[in-house]
Amino acid sequence: MAERAFISRSTLGRVEKGDPGVSLGNYAAVLFVLGLTDQLKNLVDANNDPVGRALEEERLPKRIHRPKSHE
Repeated sequence: MAERAFISRSTLGRVEKGDPGVSLGNYAAVLFVLGLTDQLKNLVDANNDPVGRALEEERLPKRIHRPKSHE
């Protein structure tokens, strides 16, 4: 599998252990070899990250001020 994913065996071992230091590209390559590329869309879907969504919502302004018109 490592050969088909163009990664070393040690990197494949780190992928199998879920090492966060392995690049996302390596994870994607392994998913491709396994025929699981459809799973990649779940990584970027904000609906699958409630904590991230909550943090982003905290950063939104509480009030929106409309600019005064000069009419």
